[in-house]
Amino acid sequence: MNSSALIHAILDGVLTGSVYALMATGLTLIFGVMNIINVAQGILVILGAYLSYTLSVHFGIDLFVGLIITIPTLFVVGVVVERVFMARLKEPERTSMSILVTYAISLIIEGALNMIYSINIVQLKAWYVNRSFRIFGIYLPYIYLFGFILAVGMLGSLYVMLYRTRFGASVRASLADQVAAALVGINVKRVSTICFGLGIAVTAAGGMVYGATNAFNASTSYDLISRLLTIIVLGGMGSLGGALLAAILMVTLGDVVAVVWSPIWSSPTFFLVLVIVLSLRPQGLFGKQSARVA
Repeated sequence: MNSSALIHAILDGVLTGSVYALMATGLTLIFGVMNIINVAQGILVILGAYLSYTLSVHFGIDLFVGLIITIPTLFVVGVVVERVFMARLKEPERTSMSILVTYAISLIIEGALNMIYSINIVQLKAWYVNRSFRIFGIYLPYIYLFGFILAVGMLGSLYVMLYRTRFGASVRASLADQVAAALVGINVKRVSTICFGLGIAVTAAGGMVYGATNAFNASTSYDLISRLLTIIVLGGMGSLGGALLAAILMVTLGDVVAVVWSPIWSSPTFFLVLVIVLSLRPQGLFGKQSARVA
């Protein structure tokens, strides 16, 4: 086994895993606050990638600069989806119904993207996508480093919002117990709407980096959502820290398996680990037995 290939796989796993963590954190935030499983998260990541593609190809806007437009755009999309569809779902069928509703939303968006962009595979282009830097004797494209910095910055901002602001205290209270939060005067509906918007907004950044490191079309969303759901289940449903660690662990493990064993087993390993962990710890690595708290 080539040691440089193994180092490359580990670095690639950590850098790419941080971007998956960004997307998975949005998914688990939505579940933690609203008890909603958003299976449309995958197609929304691809929507973010296509928005970056449009700004880059048709308007000449740099991929990272374009996030100034795509992040607020998807935040608005998230708020509209929550107000129009999610807010109408009531307990006790809220979680199960959310799967059906968000799946329908996913199919609608997929159809619209296929109609607008066709089913052809595309990939985002920029100088940092094609140029590489040298580290530990190996070369990695700059997009991996920039994507890692972006993910860390956004995850750090999310952490500050959750643990250093009054709104964050409201979110954490809602994560712990919505009824108790409402009793102390927290507007749980408003918190839910904003959290859903934030959970969708991060897909703009994740989609941009994903689209720059992978060829994609609308159908790519199916592989994405399966991986994102695996990450949040493995980390513990509703656990933000669990989503971060599980994303880096799973992506790194998949890359290492591809180098040490075979690329054929890279994706199956992703789900094999999930089965093993859940058979030993059904609530996930960092989940709590009877609560949805982070």
